[in-house]
Amino acid sequence: MKNKSEIKPFFYDITLRDGNQALKKPWNTGQKEVIFKELVKLGVQAIEVGFSGSSDMDFEACQHLASVSPDNTVIAGLARAMEKDIVKVADALKPAAKPRVHIFIAMSPFNMKYVLKKDPADVRKTAVDAIKCAKDLIGEKGEVQFSVEHFGDCSQNLDFVIESLQECVKAGATIINLPNTVERYRPLAFARMVETVKNALPRDIMVSVHNHNDLGMATATTVESFFAGAEQLECSLNGLGERAGNTNLYEVAVALHNCGVEVPLNLSQIYETAILTAEMANISIYEKAPLIGEDVLAHRSGIHQDGALKTQKMKKGAYRPIHPSLIGRDDAEKYGFTSQSGKTALYEIIKAKGYPITVEETLRLVPIAKEQAEKFGELPVEAIEDIYLKEIFEVDGPFKFTSFKKLDNGEKDKFNLKFSRKDREYDLTEEGEGPIEACIKALNSAGFRQKLVHYEQSAFGEETKGARADAMTVIQFETEDGKVITCRGKDPSTQKANVKAIFNGLNLIHTE
Repeated sequence: MKNKSEIKPFFYDITLRDGNQALKKPWNTGQKEVIFKELVKLGVQAIEVGFSGSSDMDFEACQHLASVSPDNTVIAGLARAMEKDIVKVADALKPAAKPRVHIFIAMSPFNMKYVLKKDPADVRKTAVDAIKCAKDLIGEKGEVQFSVEHFGDCSQNLDFVIESLQECVKAGATIINLPNTVERYRPLAFARMVETVKNALPRDIMVSVHNHNDLGMATATTVESFFAGAEQLECSLNGLGERAGNTNLYEVAVALHNCGVEVPLNLSQIYETAILTAEMANISIYEKAPLIGEDVLAHRSGIHQDGALKTQKMKKGAYRPIHPSLIGRDDAEKYGFTSQSGKTALYEIIKAKGYPITVEETLRLVPIAKEQAEKFGELPVEAIEDIYLKEIFEVDGPFKFTSFKKLDNGEKDKFNLKFSRKDREYDLTEEGEGPIEACIKALNSAGFRQKLVHYEQSAFGEETKGARADAMTVIQFETEDGKVITCRGKDPSTQKANVKAIFNGLNLIHTE
């Protein structure tokens, strides 16, 4: 098997042919040109622009794209092993600097018997004659690629296929493509067949693979085929293609990149290309689609969220294959809260909305949020905001704050505090250097002693349309057993924000 350093990937895109023919409404010339320009920006080395023998519209599209193609890009057209198809391709690609005629015919026992209904010797002769025809028409300027359609089904007659391919090379084919036209078996079985063919052909012959995704393994098959010696990789944008699609170009490119292979593509263009292709094809991107899906940067498991948070700024993440910026994504990992989530998600979601919160406070909110998530599924951010605002600033408990008023000034400020606890009403007046001291002295006189260890005040929210932000008080009490409780209060009045924080703290400490 070839070492990865000995071969470099050559990306041959088939979106405009294999992908386009599978669309419910195939693209016209103008639409094809939009995708074509995107492929050029992406940097693929070869583009199959269509099947020019299929219709006048496709012939015109192929001819136009050949006329606007860069000089360094191979422009290919597909043809059956028939002279009329080959002539159409050669004519359509005349404007291209690097034209390629791509001829195919099936060589699997099943297809030769039941579809072509031809003897294997006749199939071989048809292939060789077609290649000679194409070589004459394309001249020195261009090249000929030959595909063994249904190569994946050729394990039983692989010797015949290899002998046929050797004849095809002698006839003028310089690229041999081995398609897994219908995916039926495991990737390594196919890769071993690719390696066998590669070793049987002259070293200057480029071996190519073209894999369909019928069993969902086209990417794996293509990547393993590369390491088995296939230099050219036929891929499609967004995996577009017949049935379950073709090999997804993005997945192959990133997989090889992660394996240390030099990938000659503009990887940062991938995400933009994927979004545009989805719009043009009218086929939305599955939210869990690898790399490009909307949901693939989301974490909902508590364990995953913790690992993702700890590695979120690293190139390699605990639970992601790449940094999203590699493919041009500017969105970051996100955290959804479900019944499977933990404090990390809740903390990050609340912090992301600009709200102040501590880990201790987050732990108080987790069981409440989990209970709601068990009923409704993933909680929207608005629901989490509601839980935060209610549970942090309106702590339910036995103490009910009624009013707090400043009375006439004496040497010290005098305040009146009214509240209830269970069925008992309290009406207390105390002096203090300020509302905090007076309120705590009043509570002490009623038998509710609190040890204040921290106090701070700031603005909560933003000023909007002339309305001022609320004042927010943060207080920490130390309980008799040494535990520190953080409590908050907010109100347009600074004085009331102080007292609300104190009563929220009381309700956190005295839960009954």
